[in-house]
Amino acid sequence: MTTFRIALEELLRKTGVDDFDFLREGLRVLAQGLMELEVSQRIGADRYERSAERSTYRNGYRERQWDTRVGTIDLQIPKLRKGSYMPSFLEPRRRAEKALVAVVLEAYVNGVSTRKVDDLVQALGMTGVSKSQVSRLCAELDEVVQAFRNRPLESRYPYVWLDAKYVKVRENGRVCTMALVVAVGVREDGDREVLGLDVGPSEDGAFWTAFLRQLVTRGLKGVLLAISDSHVGLQEAIRTVLSGASWQRSRVHFMRNLLGYVPKHWQSMVAAAVRTIFAQPDQQAARRQLAVVADNLRPQFPRAAQLLEEAEDDILAYMAFPTEHWRQLHSTNPLERLNREIGRRTDVVGIFPNREAFIRLAGAVLIEQQDEWTAAPRRYFSQASMAKLYTSNQSVSGTDFLALSAD
Repeated sequence: MTTFRIALEELLRKTGVDDFDFLREGLRVLAQGLMELEVSQRIGADRYERSAERSTYRNGYRERQWDTRVGTIDLQIPKLRKGSYMPSFLEPRRRAEKALVAVVLEAYVNGVSTRKVDDLVQALGMTGVSKSQVSRLCAELDEVVQAFRNRPLESRYPYVWLDAKYVKVRENGRVCTMALVVAVGVREDGDREVLGLDVGPSEDGAFWTAFLRQLVTRGLKGVLLAISDSHVGLQEAIRTVLSGASWQRSRVHFMRNLLGYVPKHWQSMVAAAVRTIFAQPDQQAARRQLAVVADNLRPQFPRAAQLLEEAEDDILAYMAFPTEHWRQLHSTNPLERLNREIGRRTDVVGIFPNREAFIRLAGAVLIEQQDEWTAAPRRYFSQASMAKLYTSNQSVSGTDFLALSAD
């Protein structure tokens, strides 16, 4: 530790300089000493020490900048001849955190930052931010996100959830509201998978159709049920691209629409009556109960009763599938929880500097979510319940499955 002692003595001679510079230099010396100690423990010997326990040798240093609350510190990280070494205080950033930092810095160096972004840069303790640094970080993330977005889909996906989230993005010199569309599916083995994402100027039918066609091109097949809200463009895209699949209107969104036709002081009662429909043991019983509820609502709330009757097939489509899946199939809640996680990161930024930055951050969050699903000890749906979707090991269309269930 002689080198560390010399560095401390040099630091003591600088006590007369600016306190902020002194603190930054002190942190650098402390970090460098900690790395030397960790490396000595890793290889089983100090520098130049002869030891039977030595496992390898030092092999020079590699430079790395460390962004701290007291500024950017230049570190010399020891290298080993065999194996690798990462300082304990420099945990590799999670991919989504890298993307968030990249967005913040990209906005900052391009001069489109707001006071919020300026404060974030200062809070991160980053100095000397350059376009080349941002470009390297963005290029690293873009490669990973693009590979994820363009990977082949190599299974059948009987269930697919579709939803959109809106965020403000700068484009052509003005701030626009853009839609992030996300698709999540369940494979035939019962595991969940993020199928794809894209960003567009609006959630119209043409955009949804292009998005679904791109998923089909990558290998999406075997869709029996698509779950989404009642956006007209999305419904048309599902009918056009996923022909043969049934459509489940999100029950949560439907209830909001229905209660919009009911005075506030009556909403809890009406909601309780409608929920009795979904508590039925099968689809036929649910249809009968829906007719009863609609008849009871019609005298006082005719528009709500009409909406309920018109939406019958769409809100009860999930009941034609295995009962073990009903809780997850009746709405887009599984996907909305994922959108909230994306929103937690995007809210930090506020306004994205460009469309690519938005895709970069959302893609990084979705990749991390996919990693968590892959490592989960249990499948989303059991293989036994998934087997009920298929007859004689052959997939059936959503329409065929409805007919089989009715029989």
